[in-house]
Amino acid sequence: MLAIYKREVRSYFQSMVGCVFVAFLIAFTGIYFMAYNLTAGYPYFSYTLSGTLIVFIVGIPLITMRSFSEERKNKTDQLLLTAPVSLWKVVLGKYLAMVTVIGIPNVIFCAFPLIIKAQGTAYLKVDYISIGVFFLLGCVYAAIGMFLSALTESQMIAFISTFGILLILYLWNGILSMLPSSAVSGLVGVLIILTLIVVYIYQMTGNIVIAGVIEAVGVIAGVVVYFVKSSLYENLLTKMLGRLALADVFTDITSNSIVDITGIALYLSLIVVFVFLTVQAIQKRRWN
Repeated sequence: MLAIYKREVRSYFQSMVGCVFVAFLIAFTGIYFMAYNLTAGYPYFSYTLSGTLIVFIVGIPLITMRSFSEERKNKTDQLLLTAPVSLWKVVLGKYLAMVTVIGIPNVIFCAFPLIIKAQGTAYLKVDYISIGVFFLLGCVYAAIGMFLSALTESQMIAFISTFGILLILYLWNGILSMLPSSAVSGLVGVLIILTLIVVYIYQMTGNIVIAGVIEAVGVIAGVVVYFVKSSLYENLLTKMLGRLALADVFTDITSNSIVDITGIALYLSLIVVFVFLTVQAIQKRRWN
């Protein structure tokens, strides 16, 4: 795993992708820092950091798009699949290399609150917690991008799909506000989500019987619950999908100085889930 990690980190900076990402993120944040903290005198660096979330939408797909799609296109993934090292170590090595690239600007960000402190009042605890959560959010986005890269051999498709998903997550609260709140729409939404999950299970297992049984049981259970107590489905989509507004965990710190422990646990859980899904997607190709 260490050899793969070193190779990936080296390749990011030899290809200038890592340098461009780090430089652009620091430069963009520096502009906000100059405007808000140094010129306007606002004491919270966390507020400045919230303005740079938009950079992740473009920057993260840039560093994740080549992680597995390039290997697949060049047929070098066959070497990884037949290597004596386990697939988990291959995936973790690549993922930790991405985390390292994301972590470099965040380490540099740690100096910014100290600059504010040297000029006057600063809130170091809030600022450093926000930097940590900002880093974790980047790690979640990287795990999503890595999974999407493992599904295709085209770097462009990997970039566009990751960009699209991250953009949707960035606009998630606005999207949720447009969802209907009736019980019927809640039932329909649950059945659509169930079908998407079943389709993924079928794609991974190739077993139509298992997929069909899960779909049938889910549909029957959902309809029964609707007729027994339809009120459970009212506003269900908003409540159920509301946790996917991942940036809210970060903005709660910047806006209200509130640390959502459950939100941090959600970040860590999503990282584990998407790393696992990446391993499974590659494993499926190995057996095929």
